[in-house]
Amino acid sequence: MVSALVYISIMKEFDNPKFSVEKYTKDLTRECVGGTDLQQRKKEIEAYNETTAATLKQTCKKNYMEFIQTAKEISHLESEMYQLSHILIEQRNILATMTDGKTSSRLKQESLEVESSTAAEDVENSHATRAVKEMVQGFNGNLEGKTFLNEGALIELDTNDYRPIQRVFFFLFNDVLIVCKVKHDNMFMSDRRLDFLTEYDPKKIAVINIKDLDGVKNAINIITPDGSKIYQSITAAGKTEWIEKLEEAFRFDQQKKPKKGQAPQPPTRVKQQSKTSTPEKETTPLSPGEPKSLEDETPEWLSTASEEIQTLVAQRHFEDAQELIKRTQDFMRNENRKKIPQADAIESKVKQQELKLINVLLKELSNSHNRNLQIALRAAKRPLKILVEMGRYRQASANLLKVCAVSLRVAQREARRNNADISELFFCDLTQVACDFLTAFEQQPACVSALVVWCNAELQYFASQLIKHYLTKGTSLETVAKCVERVRKPSTKLTEIGLDISYHLEGLLRTTLESLIEESKERLLDSVGRTEESWQPYNLQTKSNLKRLLLELDVLGIDVRTQATGDTWMNLTQSTVVFIRHFLQLTEHCGCLAKCETLLQSLELLLKELFVAQHSLKPPSDMAVDPNFVMKNKIFLVDNLLPIAIEKFRQISGRQCEGLRELHTKMSRKQGAPVPRQRSVYTTDVF
Repeated sequence: MVSALVYISIMKEFDNPKFSVEKYTKDLTRECVGGTDLQQRKKEIEAYNETTAATLKQTCKKNYMEFIQTAKEISHLESEMYQLSHILIEQRNILATMTDGKTSSRLKQESLEVESSTAAEDVENSHATRAVKEMVQGFNGNLEGKTFLNEGALIELDTNDYRPIQRVFFFLFNDVLIVCKVKHDNMFMSDRRLDFLTEYDPKKIAVINIKDLDGVKNAINIITPDGSKIYQSITAAGKTEWIEKLEEAFRFDQQKKPKKGQAPQPPTRVKQQSKTSTPEKETTPLSPGEPKSLEDETPEWLSTASEEIQTLVAQRHFEDAQELIKRTQDFMRNENRKKIPQADAIESKVKQQELKLINVLLKELSNSHNRNLQIALRAAKRPLKILVEMGRYRQASANLLKVCAVSLRVAQREARRNNADISELFFCDLTQVACDFLTAFEQQPACVSALVVWCNAELQYFASQLIKHYLTKGTSLETVAKCVERVRKPSTKLTEIGLDISYHLEGLLRTTLESLIEESKERLLDSVGRTEESWQPYNLQTKSNLKRLLLELDVLGIDVRTQATGDTWMNLTQSTVVFIRHFLQLTEHCGCLAKCETLLQSLELLLKELFVAQHSLKPPSDMAVDPNFVMKNKIFLVDNLLPIAIEKFRQISGRQCEGLRELHTKMSRKQGAPVPRQRSVYTTDVF
């Protein structure tokens, strides 16, 4: 309870904005009695530091996750806006096409209607302009020559919780939307005073209809250059009217242009033909009118193919976009091309969209990397397949291999941190990449060379990391042999798919392994003869120790039971027994390394020189020893240990150790009979 109160007091003191380190240190020194209290307070401060660090870490993680979630939502909104933009463009094109296809009679009727309504529009525009100037405070824009479309009051809502923010009033003209703030809630137009907030170009905003929710009804979302804003209408009819008027302002110029420019168009020739009823004048315009009949033969899907492809790409329907591109290209290769007047323009647009689709797919492929290689390959499968079908083999293969390289190296780094086996992981991942690559580019043998070059680069990186972290200077030969053996076994898996990299791997490790073997040889030779030898039989003190020693040597492949005497004695020196065990273990390690022929000579030399050094040991001249016992140890090494070591080396490495065989032959010939023990000769004077 006391420690908790102290902890809370520390938190309050540190959280105080007027906290002073010097003052706190002086007060703390004055309050504490002796070093024990200071140590206790130090622990409490360290605990508070750790708690604060953990809290900050959790807060940072939470903020980061919220940032990622917000980024995803923004990405989805951008995609929806992109789709909405294309839908609006498509509707605009349809409306323009419908306007161009009107008959001359409809044009005459529209011109009469425009002339009859011009006076009324001018009066309405003048009234609206005067109202804006009188009511809106702070607006200095020019409204001359602009067409008034609509006005009305709305409520601005918060985009997060849809709570009302303020009342606003809109004035909509053909090329400007004026947004004003209502000073008070008086709903009578004559008494209202408005403050100018901002103005927007109707062509640069998008209107989205918001579905009625439990707490919000009759709302619209207007996306402006300043951001997204939500406004609520009083009635559903008012909401519908605002959506229609804003769309009308968006396409206002498109509606006006056909009315001013239809005179020189083909409908004029139709009007001239209607004035004359003679067959001759009806047949003469057939040749000039032929392009119009050809234009009518253009398929509707082909004329809108470019916009449709762009929309499909925005919606991430890559397969449908690629299929439409292929369909368009096939259509253009046939005789139908001659019947399409705008074939070159359509083909150029489709070609541009194809390049955009390729860039999007390459970006998707490049961004598919992941810590887990399986997830990365699964994410890359979709864009990779489409790129291969579109004939972009080289770009697709290069990006895929870059993604796999990142995943492989991240996986190795994490495996090293967790003390896991990186060799098995690396070669399994390399095999999986090679299998998936060959499956994806099965019909493109030229891409296999890129895979071979990539495997070579990754193998070099793997070897460098292996040397840096596992085959460092001073590493024992046992550790080196185990490391190399763990690398060699999984590397043979690649031979199943026709990719043999074992020889190249041995070449990358050869220099390092030779230096480690040479270093081990020097270290082992220095250790021979350093221990003081009594040249007496080895006493193991207990029966269990003797039994344990015999079992260990049996596992190594040598039987020394014939040398056991009594319950605890070995008829060999202690150094000889230790050397037998060590030499057989060293032979196993050298046999593992000698599977590579390039290291065979260095390993044979190591074993040979070590055996010769042990065999050459002699007792000091001033030591009284039995020469027969010394010779017996040497004979046991040559006749018993050396043949077993030669056979063990051959079984493990699959190669003959010529150096030890020659040494065995040479020493067997030189070895002579034991020297008889010298006896004391006594003389006497008795006859």
